Amino acid sequence: MSFPIIGVVGGGQLARMMAPAAVALGFELRVLAEGPDVSAVPAVVRSTVGDYTDLETLSVFASGVDVLTFDHEHVPGEHLHALAAAGVNVQPSPEALIHAQDKLVMRAAIDRLGLPNPRWAPVSGVADLVDFGKAAGWPVVLKTPRGGYDGKGVRIINDAEEAAAAADWFTGEPLLAEEKVPFSRELSALVARTPQGSSLPWPVVHSIQVDGVCDEVIAPAQDLDPRVAAAAQEAALRIADELGVTGVMAVELFETPGHGAGFLINELAMRPHNSGHWTMDGSVTGQFEQHLRAVLDLPLGATDVLGGVVVMKNYLGGANLDLFSSYAQALAAEPAAKIHNYGKSVRPGRKIGHVNVVGRSAADLPQVRRSAEHAAAILRDGTDSLKEN
Repeated sequence: MSFPIIGVVGGGQLARMMAPAAVALGFELRVLAEGPDVSAVPAVVRSTVGDYTDLETLSVFASGVDVLTFDHEHVPGEHLHALAAAGVNVQPSPEALIHAQDKLVMRAAIDRLGLPNPRWAPVSGVADLVDFGKAAGWPVVLKTPRGGYDGKGVRIINDAEEAAAAADWFTGEPLLAEEKVPFSRELSALVARTPQGSSLPWPVVHSIQVDGVCDEVIAPAQDLDPRVAAAAQEAALRIADELGVTGVMAVELFETPGHGAGFLINELAMRPHNSGHWTMDGSVTGQFEQHLRAVLDLPLGATDVLGGVVVMKNYLGGANLDLFSSYAQALAAEPAAKIHNYGKSVRPGRKIGHVNVVGRSAADLPQVRRSAEHAAAILRDGTDSLKEN
């Protein structure tokens, strides 16, 4: 039997990190890349540079693969429906993926499922936004339903005057207005599901955001009420099942102690996710291997945590333009750290890699966090600031 060929639309770091998992299992991974120098191109044997918004380009790329999956959610839905109608094995399906592509569709689905949702409404202009603010209470969060990520496409509106100043955001299509949730921390519930309906969760994790970008993840989330953790996992599994999700899905959550279920659903991502990067070194089965297993309808791997606690620390572009020049120092300083690099040029604030550190027990968390931050800081700055101080 020949091994399958998996096509990934998008050549970012997620596609890049699928490559080692594919190689280990003997699968061929092909990428439809946005350009010749994007992250995934050096990591795969075969890549095609093309426009993922062009149906003909997508069709030609898909004709040579056994399953088509995604590095991002930005492929036009009508193109995905056309591919599926032509017999392409699209995973996740267009019907499922729309819930990660359009936040208004997602919010309506969460309401339909009876799961914990912030107060929300579609708004078509300043008057609608002001009415929502009066009803829900200021401040409110204004979001573009499509295309936003890492804090982009999100605006905090504190009062009616600021609502009027946001008039330029309204260009015809409704936007999403949400109550600004008072939460204690952000959580993420990661699950995987196969086309036949088998599904498994990973432990719920604590996701720490800085300026709208994921900075650090602690797995499992510490001091989380076991009932809230179980309910969050069950909600994620139910969303995956009811929406027909295949592959990995992340459900981003707000923890709301003492209110309702103890959490509210923030957003969905139907692909491997930054909050799941810890699984590469900290789980029996990492999210990238699990995603490939799931979209091929293979049995899912165990999701147990290796050790007692895992910390993932992103490192962004900073003063150090030659990352490899700092590897010896970072690896010597923190020999337990696992460094992952995305193959991107360095720009200030750009995600260029992450560090994972696994601890033996929850009691090791302070040292594990220091180790992850230490390695990431050396890579970012090119100097060992802790040693210098």
